[in-house]
Amino acid sequence: MTTIPADPATTLPGRPPVVDLATWQAARDELLVREKAHTREGDALAAARRRLPMVEFDGTVQVVGADGPVPFLDLFQGRDELVVYKHMWWDGAPHQGQCEGCTMMAWHLKDAVYLNARGVSAAIVTTGRWDEVASYVAFMGYTQPWYSVRDLDEPVGGAMGYLTCFLRDGDRVFLTYSTTGRGNEPANGSFALLDRTPYGRGEAWEDKPEGWPEGSHACWYWRSDADGNATWGPTSRPVPQWTRPAAPPVETLGRQGHCH
Repeated sequence: MTTIPADPATTLPGRPPVVDLATWQAARDELLVREKAHTREGDALAAARRRLPMVEFDGTVQVVGADGPVPFLDLFQGRDELVVYKHMWWDGAPHQGQCEGCTMMAWHLKDAVYLNARGVSAAIVTTGRWDEVASYVAFMGYTQPWYSVRDLDEPVGGAMGYLTCFLRDGDRVFLTYSTTGRGNEPANGSFALLDRTPYGRGEAWEDKPEGWPEGSHACWYWRSDADGNATWGPTSRPVPQWTRPAAPPVETLGRQGHCH
């Protein structure tokens, strides 16, 4: 049952206008036309990705994981396709000082069961020394396989912060796709859901109606204190780490920044 406002023109400060259900449905249907067009364009882009050329490289190059050095081929776990997230790393930083954006990405990639069902394996690589990486993985409770690619060249090592895809044909390995920045967002379900809420992501760059909360920089998902306030202070840490309260206060961070 819906409540019919006494005055359909009623507005509440910083909130969508209040209307009857029929008016809402008409507006929703109008937006749906644009959403369907957006979906079809996304399908066309996906089709174009499938037609990209690929680059062959040496799949026997050694990476370091929980079982010691293994060839990159092992990351496929016998499957033909592989998705890899390349996690930034700050040598010597405490757990709370590792890359906040990458922490968010890795948190959303904890379970690859549906990828596996389609013959796709998933892994995370980083340039950190394995002893530091193993400690961080254990602290965070990550279940996906992690590997150190320290001192290795592209496409296995190199620049971090990228989502990459690979194809295997027997013992031959190929790079097929790579993206970074906002190109990584499809792996982050939280952003997609927030984009469907009235206040969105709560970030300053978003186009929002007059009177909406102004929003701030992306620090809400980078670092916060125990009360959820975005901060880069000595008691802050990446948001998922508040489910791991054993981490002590920060003494050094991998990088410096500011939340507003």
